[in-house]
Amino acid sequence: MAHSNDDPDLAFWLTRSIGRSIGLNFTTAMEEGRLAPSGYAALIAACRACPHSAACQQWLASAGGPNGARRAPDFCPNGPALQALKPH
Repeated sequence: MAHSNDDPDLAFWLTRSIGRSIGLNFTTAMEEGRLAPSGYAALIAACRACPHSAACQQWLASAGGPNGARRAPDFCPNGPALQALKPH
């Protein structure tokens, strides 16, 4: 049964890893003003509330590492926001 992720560390790493897999560097996004610290915290909070952490980990295992995917998986609640944060 799917359930929310109660581990804030896991949510941080999943959010960061999904971002990296689609070519997003959160540090650079914050330095360039594309992402505020509060926005980053909101992404992690959304990940924590997501019931798909196990599926996310499976997706990451097959994504091919940094820049290995064009976009986040369809089930990711942060997918559209992460896509919008990518440098264009």
